[in-house]
Amino acid sequence: MNTLIAISGLGVFCLIAEIFNLRKLLVPVAVLGLVAILGLTVSEFHTPNTFYNNMIVVDKFSVAFSSLFIVLTIFLVALSGDFYKDHPSKLSDFLAIKIFLLAGAVAMVSFGNLSMFFLGIEVLSISLYVLAASRRLDIKSNEAGMKYFLLGSFASGIILFGICLIYGATGYFDIAEIKDLSSGAGIPVWFPIGITLMIIGMLFKIAAAPFHFWAPDVYEGSPTMTTATMSTLVKVVAMATLYKVLSGMTTSLTLTFEMVIVVISILSMTVGNIMALRQNNVKRMLAFSGISHAGFMLMAILSLSTAAGTLLYYTAAYALAGIASFAVIIYVTRNKDNEDTLNFNGLGKTHPLLAAVLTASLLSMAGIPIFAGFFAKFMLFSQTIQAGYLVVVIAGVVNSIISIGYYFKLILAMYTKEAAEEKQAVPFVYYFVAVTAILLNILMGLYPSLVINLLN
Repeated sequence: MNTLIAISGLGVFCLIAEIFNLRKLLVPVAVLGLVAILGLTVSEFHTPNTFYNNMIVVDKFSVAFSSLFIVLTIFLVALSGDFYKDHPSKLSDFLAIKIFLLAGAVAMVSFGNLSMFFLGIEVLSISLYVLAASRRLDIKSNEAGMKYFLLGSFASGIILFGICLIYGATGYFDIAEIKDLSSGAGIPVWFPIGITLMIIGMLFKIAAAPFHFWAPDVYEGSPTMTTATMSTLVKVVAMATLYKVLSGMTTSLTLTFEMVIVVISILSMTVGNIMALRQNNVKRMLAFSGISHAGFMLMAILSLSTAAGTLLYYTAAYALAGIASFAVIIYVTRNKDNEDTLNFNGLGKTHPLLAAVLTASLLSMAGIPIFAGFFAKFMLFSQTIQAGYLVVVIAGVVNSIISIGYYFKLILAMYTKEAAEEKQAVPFVYYFVAVTAILLNILMGLYPSLVINLLN
């Protein structure tokens, strides 16, 4: 609860700072504020608590994931100063929206009541609709904002309908009460229907196939900073929330539910990777890559009672690699009309450190050793085999091999082709964010127990 209040206060400060013309202080103060909030959040790790009749639940799960979200937001806010330098009067708006988005994200993993869950998802979604369409004069940004708004609204409506059916079946919004009733006899048939509708709505949010069709166009059309936010922070928020919803309201999934998750997991991995092979636009490629990673993350649901630590590790590894890669992509494409692979030609010669970071982050996403992405997949595969779903693991291994094809297309462009332009000075913030994120990823790869044991 303290975390939510502090985040909301920081967002309000960003808006007030514009009134007093404190734009130069905005990014440093926002970053320092988020670091302080991170310390406040971590301090609650060993003191579980509930607030307002179980509306907000502070436990190890919510604290661990909230801390991850805050770290990702620190990186995104740090990059915002340079990204929005051509719109100084709007910097406070963009920062405030990102921080309010973080408040929604924290609410989504800290809820003990379905009404708080829905409030969190709407705060997060509305912030994203604004960010996606924030380039008013860019037709692609307008298209991205409209598509995301329409499909996101449909998904929210489906989730709300599911919540209504669950309330009708149990008479409660409190997930602890719902869990107690769900394990008893005589539960009405619309309870599993309500759960199904909530899952469908959340699958839209994480862009899992066959609910993925909005992602490539929205990722491509949105400003690159917004795409980075969607690809990293928002995807892991939605996945963590889906896991919390299912583990919080049901003791175990039925065989039919598990079969559906198996199909969606394999479909997401396969569709995402095969479509990514055909992309020349880096943002579209990473959109399809994100769809395939959503398929990997869904494996955690097959081990619902034991996979919380592994899911935290996988989402952290994926998000840190994503932040590192987007820090490089934002710099390389910031003055370009498109985000095609051609823009990265010769980056290994003109900016070797940026090329090395992008290479490392792509290798982590592909699941190559020493990077956290390899160990995340290995642990997820091990748990899925123990759950008895070898076929999903085989599909995952095959898809990991396929993914190397499109990741290496970008790596080869950086190191084997001639640079299109002369070397230019790189603002320090890009180096700082890219290098810090990939070093954290490698550290997690070398010491995976540091993260996994937090929730086990």
